[in-house]
Parts: sequence; structure tokens; C-alpha cells
Amino acid sequence: MTMIAEETFQRPVGELLRGWRERRRLSQLDLANQVEVSTRHVSFVENGRSKPSREMVLRLAEHLEVPLRDRNQLLLAGGYAPIYSEASLHSPAMLAVRETLRRLLKAHEPFPALVVDRWWNIVETNAAARLFTEDVAPELLAAPINALRLTLHPDGLGGRITNLAEIRASTLSTLHRQITSTADPDLQDLYDELRAYGVPGGDRVATTPAPEVVVPLKLRRGDRELSLLTTIATFGTPLDVTVSELMIEQFFPADDATAEYLKELF
Repeated sequence: MTMIAEETFQRPVGELLRGWRERRRLSQLDLANQVEVSTRHVSFVENGRSKPSREMVLRLAEHLEVPLRDRNQLLLAGGYAPIYSEASLHSPAMLAVRETLRRLLKAHEPFPALVVDRWWNIVETNAAARLFTEDVAPELLAAPINALRLTLHPDGLGGRITNLAEIRASTLSTLHRQITSTADPDLQDLYDELRAYGVPGGDRVATTPAPEVVVPLKLRRGDRELSLLTTIATFGTPLDVTVSELMIEQFFPADDATAEYLKELF
């Protein structure tokens, strides 16, 4: 990742901004109208004829919805110091964030919940999340545990998910949108790895509309089939790179039988 970042910094800030604009499928006119500058100015910034101020880099990045990590890269490419901190989740400065996360996870018991970073590596879980680590290959539990790899790998939950084709399609679709949004090469590598796993019987998903309004995770445990729905939450108005990339994934029982079973189990 360090090498990738260094290569990014060596590229002109205008070239990087043009890449983000094209990724967002905006014309120079669209972006100029949003930022309230002339199209000529946007064009000059992108082709290097005009050096944008620090404030202009941040304004353009805000309207292009550039992640905080990449905003720092834009500032460095423009010759400015980065303004967004990147503290370790285990540093003293992040104590309030850690305590908030742990309260949220604990309050969600007896249902599973976990916190992942930008690359879907698990950084915190509650006690009920061990539902997902039972009877999986030891190598999948080596730190950092990747939630998506754990889900789809044949030696992970992939062997116990009874609607694997639907879950795989939904997971890959979510990851693809994230790659489109961030252009992160590490996420692309993860996508390629997960896609290579495939599913028994092929990748086709039934074309008949499912009765559910949301695709549940149907997980076999012994002679039972548990049905879970999932939601993902993020922190609002983050100013730290680490915090901005945290995602809180909470699982809810999709039926009464699953709810009662989890209450007894945890």
C-alpha cells in the first residue's frame, strides 16, 4: 500500500482530480456548477495550467465525495500538508470511539455484531459473533480476519450458508460499488479472490423473484437453519481517516425461531 501511495503522490493533483471526476461520471461543467467556479478553471486545474489552492482542492474533493484517506493524498499531490489525522484504533486518542463501539456491540447481544475497516478486516466483535467463527479453517481466523473472506470461503461460512449464490452475488455487488467509489487496488484484489471461489452448481442466481424484500443470510448450524438480516452503520461527520472507514455490521433475526435460538445460545 505504501508503494501505491507514493506513486499516487507523484501524479499531478489535476490528474488525480480528473480521475475522481470521471469516476463520479461528472462533466467539467457539472463539477464547476457544484463548486461555483468556471468550467475554464476546472479545466485549467485538471490539465495543470493552474495550481489549485488548498481550499480549492478540499472543495473539489468534498463535491466529488472523495474519501478522507484520498483527500490527504490530493493535498500532498498539490504540495500541501494533509489535514485529516489517521490514529490507530488502539491509541489513547481513540478511547471514546472504542468505548462507543463496544457499547454498541454489547447492546446488540444476543445477536451478532462486528466492526470492520475499509478492507473488511474485523477490528471488534461482540460475544455472539462467534457464531461465525465456529468450525472454520484455522487459517481464516489468523489476524486480521477478513469478514468477506470468512463469509464466502468454502472452508469458512461458505460451506454452511444454504443460499450461498444469493449471498455471494450481494456481497460481490457491494464490494464492486466500493471499488468504484474508492478505486482501492487492495479491494480489487479481494474482489478477484472472492469471485474465484465460485459456488456449488455454478454462479447463476435464480431469476424468479424471491419472496423476501431483503436477502437474508441463511446459516446452517447443526440441524437448524438460522435466518439473519444485516445492516451497516458508519460514523457521521468523521474527521479522522480511521474513523471514517469503520463500518458497524449488525445482524438481526429474520424470524422468531432464529431470535429465540440466539437468545438461548448467547
